[in-house]
Amino acid sequence: MKRIIYVLCFFILVLNWSANAQEIAILKYQGGGDWYANPTALPNLITYCNNNIDTTINSKPETVEVGSSSIFQYPFLHMTGHGNVVFSDQELVNLRNYLLSGGFLHIDDNYGMKPYITREIKKLFPNTELEELSAEHQIFKNTYSFPKGLPKIHEHDGQRPQAFAISKNNRIVLLFTSESDLGDGWEDPSVHNDPAEVREKALQMGANIITYAFKN
Repeated sequence: MKRIIYVLCFFILVLNWSANAQEIAILKYQGGGDWYANPTALPNLITYCNNNIDTTINSKPETVEVGSSSIFQYPFLHMTGHGNVVFSDQELVNLRNYLLSGGFLHIDDNYGMKPYITREIKKLFPNTELEELSAEHQIFKNTYSFPKGLPKIHEHDGQRPQAFAISKNNRIVLLFTSESDLGDGWEDPSVHNDPAEVREKALQMGANIITYAFKN
């Protein structure tokens, strides 16, 4: 039965992605966390990618709910926030089917999200551990070079930035970036007053993530 569901989801994805080959959506979740954080971040990253790595992504990303079939229309989902995250059983099944059928989820901790999202990821893939990506992974060098791995954009607890992943069939399906705060670096310059070189690093790393998701 599970195999039939995966096959059906795969064909739904293929049909939808033929029309939305390069589209991104913001993932809306329950639990009280601010899924809507960093409102200018994703549009700015999309503009950067369209101008620099030849993508053709809609500049105004849609918002989709975890439990909705609408997630299957988008090959790339982005999720962020500061606080609590809760996935229902139905949402877990829906999101798992999406990821196992070829979807990609990037979760960027905007600070304070980690203990909640790691709990839900464990429910999402109970038999698979999040693994930290080494600086040698292709996601850090596919378009722009990051020899030290994930860049540090904003300081919070003095901890090093880390990128964790869930991989299936030798492909990352879920990427969790922590202690980096890429989304803050994608925001309008006036929001955080980050130096231009810091914002550039954040945008370049975002472009690498999008390149990986669309080409793997």
